[in-house]
Amino acid sequence: MKIYEELQRRGLIAQTTDEEAIRKLINEGKGVFYIGFDPTADSLHVGHFMALCLMKRLQEAGNFPIVLLGGGTGRVGDPSGKTDMRKMMTSEVIDHNIECFKKQIARFIDFDKAKVVNNADWLLELKYVELLREVGTHFSVNKMLTAECYKQRMKKGLSFFEFNYMIMQSYDFYMLYKKYGCNLQFGGDDQWSNMLAGTELIRRKLGKDDAYAMTINLLTNSQGQKMGKTVAGAVWLDEEKTSVYDFYQYWRNIDDADVIKCMKMLTFIPIEEIEEYEKLEGQELNKAKTVLAYELTKLVHGKEKAEKADKAAKAIFDNKSDDANMPEFELEETQGEIGILSLITKSGLTSSNSEARRLVMQGGIRINDEQIKDTKMSLNISDIKENPIIIKKGKKTFLRIK
Repeated sequence: MKIYEELQRRGLIAQTTDEEAIRKLINEGKGVFYIGFDPTADSLHVGHFMALCLMKRLQEAGNFPIVLLGGGTGRVGDPSGKTDMRKMMTSEVIDHNIECFKKQIARFIDFDKAKVVNNADWLLELKYVELLREVGTHFSVNKMLTAECYKQRMKKGLSFFEFNYMIMQSYDFYMLYKKYGCNLQFGGDDQWSNMLAGTELIRRKLGKDDAYAMTINLLTNSQGQKMGKTVAGAVWLDEEKTSVYDFYQYWRNIDDADVIKCMKMLTFIPIEEIEEYEKLEGQELNKAKTVLAYELTKLVHGKEKAEKADKAAKAIFDNKSDDANMPEFELEETQGEIGILSLITKSGLTSSNSEARRLVMQGGIRINDEQIKDTKMSLNISDIKENPIIIKKGKKTFLRIK
């Protein structure tokens, strides 16, 4: 099966500017494509996962990826899907985040057969009036205001600063086309307006019609949030932010309706094998969830860590002890007492004391298998130091506190 047809079969393609041209381009391994990553944190999260997997698939099919790191656009922030303007970062923070991104992306992409560029190299050199004269004349404000990414923000307020993002992203495609022969841009379907603007800028400025755009489907979980978001926040690829075990558990506990979609879109399991899993129903779907969790953990953290997480999860599920692999949290305090709500929140099991209070009141917290009902309960830290405790949140989340 050729790569375009496989992407279709896996449900990855949302929309394209020219399906037949793109099909021919990437099936023949002639795609020079880019995907952009704005360095808004010091780690990628699973919301970036689909783009990384797509780059890997296309590279393995002979196409040439350009990883565009947003050292320039990251100073502005894409308003797509945002309810508020992003916090502005210093140059030092942006540069640090970019270096972190490079290390993580290297797990997916062979940099010997790819290019990594930073749009700060051209965006920060632009003189604003010259940009307005050279590029701004090709953009209709009326048309820009119809873009979904702007419409969502109009009621709450959209800064002029963010309004420029579409122009900057379009200019990126224009520069990558001129510098490196980039002929294809990929992104999530929330990026469609920006991507169309980029192809249009190339056509208007250079009179070329051989640059294309294609968006990929974005998964949603059972809470209706974009993939990568949980109640407590993002699921990070950096194990210092999200432990390997928690990363595994995120996928192991995914909603039944999403498990096959995630297997198709995110794993490299042959599609025929996935279609066999698609026949499973009810409790049998847990087999597919276990495979999904293992495969994605192996992809991000390596085989050895994936096997440890798999072993720990199965031991906990079977109510067996697995001291070697259970995730841990180490208290910084060495004496005194700590309230149960503070402990639950500090350990990362909840994002706030109010959320912890609700869990305790609803009977969702156990310590050493004893249900906790008192929200004012305190624990002696010296006792924990001598005898670590195990907190159980709900039915499937376990954490050893030391």
